[in-house]
Amino acid sequence: MDEREEFRRVAVAAREAAARLAPLPRAAKDAALHAIADALLANVPQIVKANEADVAAARENGISEYMIDRLSLDEGRIAAIAAAVRQVAALPDPVGEVVRGTVLPNGLELRQIRVPMGVVGIIYEGRPNVTVDAAALCLKSGNVAMLRGSSSAYNSNTALVGIMQAALAGTDVPADAVQLVPGTSRESVKHLMRARGLVDVLIPRGGASLINSVVEESTVPVIETGVGNCAVYVDADADLDMAVDILLNAKTQRPSVCNAAETLLVHEGIADAFLPRALQALAEAGVTVHGDERVRSHSADVVAATEDDWYAEYLSLDIAARVVGSLEEAAAHIRKYGSGHTEAIVTTSQQAARRFVATVDSAAIMVNASTRFTDGEEFGFGAEIGISTQKLHARGPMGLPELTSTKYVVTGEGQLRG
Repeated sequence: MDEREEFRRVAVAAREAAARLAPLPRAAKDAALHAIADALLANVPQIVKANEADVAAARENGISEYMIDRLSLDEGRIAAIAAAVRQVAALPDPVGEVVRGTVLPNGLELRQIRVPMGVVGIIYEGRPNVTVDAAALCLKSGNVAMLRGSSSAYNSNTALVGIMQAALAGTDVPADAVQLVPGTSRESVKHLMRARGLVDVLIPRGGASLINSVVEESTVPVIETGVGNCAVYVDADADLDMAVDILLNAKTQRPSVCNAAETLLVHEGIADAFLPRALQALAEAGVTVHGDERVRSHSADVVAATEDDWYAEYLSLDIAARVVGSLEEAAAHIRKYGSGHTEAIVTTSQQAARRFVATVDSAAIMVNASTRFTDGEEFGFGAEIGISTQKLHARGPMGLPELTSTKYVVTGEGQLRG
């Protein structure tokens, strides 16, 4: 059987599993998730052995140590993954929730309720923990997960999916509700992207090149997630101590994630007071600043910013910085260069905060808070499949409700339309 035929076999099995999974009650899904968590803990040696093969191959291929760290699994990380699955089991089930309901003048009872999407394809890079996280979120929301991780984690992902499927075999949830897209070639990704009619929606998780490729080439509807060129704007009326603290947290608390700050915009009215403090604090934290001429005038260590720097999602200890003449200029910069993810304003002026919120069109706006809070768990959603930067269906952190669609249920007593 060639790769295309094997993919179709798996996708058809996923489609059939979706029909069996959708009507299952919460208790059945939660029991399956706990069975998965138990199985992960019971098979740590098998997972570690498979992961060691991936890590060894990555080192031979010259992959950076940072990427190898994201790829690596050990007993502690596997225990954390299992704990995350149990946390998903504890979350409310969105399926069946009544979004709105009313009684029409003719007596018909109208309800809009949440239902699973069906088969959710997820294309992602690097981290094998996403394999389990995504599967758990899909199962809890009544969806089948079609998983396509990076080839660098293929051994790890194969082991994890095999363990999850074996765990599901002893539950009411069909084992085919978690599927790994067969193959490691680019063609195997294309099979998933073109499986319209078998796969209901695709969610890419990764860098800009991956997301753009999926959006441009897929015939399956796509929810864009993750690319984050997030800006911190320090307003003329900012509390400078607060501004330095927020900037450092947004940039350095975890620089490799999509909600880390990549751009600093400073109002010219406080630039001379703020920049020396900010640049010193960033330097002490190991951050390289790519600045405009006004920023560079405050430190010889600042690198000259290029046009590409304003667009950059560094995912590292780098930040682009410039001085702006007004809040409106800051908003214009964000509109031109930003990714629509998260922006922050630091200000004591309620009027400035309201103007920033009204004029900046991003999925999340932070007022006097770090960009790092744009996260499903931090928002109280319990977990997320990703952060959507588009406007249709879902925007911002995507929790369990965002993994559902809706349908209308109309109940009558024999009413006929005249």
